[in-house]
Amino acid sequence: MGQDNATISAPHNLPVADIGARWYAASVFLGKETIAEQHLRRQGFVSFVPRSERTVRHARQLSTRKAAYFPGYMFVAFDVTQQRWRSVNGTIGVRSLIMQGDRPSPVPFGLVERFIALTGKDGLLDFSSGLKPGSSVRILSGPFAELIGRLDRLDSTGRARVLVAIMNGEIPIDLESSGLVAIA
Repeated sequence: MGQDNATISAPHNLPVADIGARWYAASVFLGKETIAEQHLRRQGFVSFVPRSERTVRHARQLSTRKAAYFPGYMFVAFDVTQQRWRSVNGTIGVRSLIMQGDRPSPVPFGLVERFIALTGKDGLLDFSSGLKPGSSVRILSGPFAELIGRLDRLDSTGRARVLVAIMNGEIPIDLESSGLVAIA
């Protein structure tokens, strides 16, 4: 695969797809995104799974782990006119490509590239670049996961203070800004 005429950016040092390639969405078995990625890579496909930290509550314990931002889905780049794309449907971990008639339906231009640009060196999505004091935010991980609050302040070290409405008052919570996403 040539890199001089590439249009698809590849995450995490994967080979770059050729000029006719587009990104397509694939449905994968829940929790099998990593296995599907490995098997697609062995076949020569470039794939991408946006990930974020998720807090899981089980048996009164909290644990934080990397999880797919869109559980059960991933993105695969290929050229439908040049590559044997039907083999994606037979890949271990993959249910099927999202189709429109008898062809895979491409993802809108720039969508996957935007997710790749928002992915940090740790492989996790980082939405903190669009955060502004006073805006509404959702907490993505930690003991306050899924709560919505108002961003009070950000500092240069990546820490944020969020005011969360609990029991007729606003409680300040200090956490990493990478664990927040701005909401409308």
